[in-house]
Amino acid sequence: MDLDALKIAALVATHGSFARVARLRNVDPSSISRSVAGIEEQLGLRLFQRSTRRLTPTEEGARYLERIGPLLDEMELAHEEAAAFRQNPTGTLRLTASIAFGSECIVPLLHKLQAQLPNLIVELQLSDSNLDLVENGIDLAIRLTPAPEGELISTRLRTTHYYICVSPDFLKTSPPLATPEDLNEANCLRYALPRVPHVWRFRGKDGNLREISVDGKLLISSPLAVREAARHGLGPALLADWLVDGDLKSGSLVRLFEDHEVTATEFDTAAYALYPSRSYLPAKTRAVLDFLKAHL
Repeated sequence: MDLDALKIAALVATHGSFARVARLRNVDPSSISRSVAGIEEQLGLRLFQRSTRRLTPTEEGARYLERIGPLLDEMELAHEEAAAFRQNPTGTLRLTASIAFGSECIVPLLHKLQAQLPNLIVELQLSDSNLDLVENGIDLAIRLTPAPEGELISTRLRTTHYYICVSPDFLKTSPPLATPEDLNEANCLRYALPRVPHVWRFRGKDGNLREISVDGKLLISSPLAVREAARHGLGPALLADWLVDGDLKSGSLVRLFEDHEVTATEFDTAAYALYPSRSYLPAKTRAVLDFLKAHL
């Protein structure tokens, strides 16, 4: 049964006229008449006795409209509550991200998120493992990847670029690092991670690709710790832009080979928000997703 048609029938009963209801809704009276006739056809009974002067409910119609009146009021209230919930969602939002990205990019935004969504509880799970969203009851995940695969719905939040960075003190004592090939002889900071090879790939403005095998005496599993080691002058490091933007501005790190793109995996990498389903996306998830898209 069409909910809007039921509302029209209730209005007709209240005002006793198709024309009055049509004026209230700014439509043609014939559309009001058709709506009521459609309900009568579905019910197999007549709701109103029609005369040239007034419409009056039939006995069956009056009983029917009396029964659905409270239901229509409840439906209207439910819609209003749902709309209010969308504007100011409540409940708990479970969000996961890698330790480095969560610490550097999500945590600094939490005060703004709480100010914008004051009734929302945020449970932030930082993990370098790709947690299963359904199994762990997670609403939203942020993954750093070239292109998300699988059944999860993804939204691109921001592109990631990688830089080769060193401290100014390191440059004072190291052999010159004028070209990517000079890294062959450098004591580079390497990742002790299975998905990050010890080959750094460089692409110049001419599109030519060079792959440099790097070596070094320090292998570290945490990007945050690799950045800290680079700050202390322990060697060149491959670091994401979102991890070193502040250091480059302050001068605690210096970017090398600015005329090259560089990566250890794929050049087209980004931070993606992933969630289980596009259908009936909860208001809390939509609100946080929109917030992250705006601020990242």
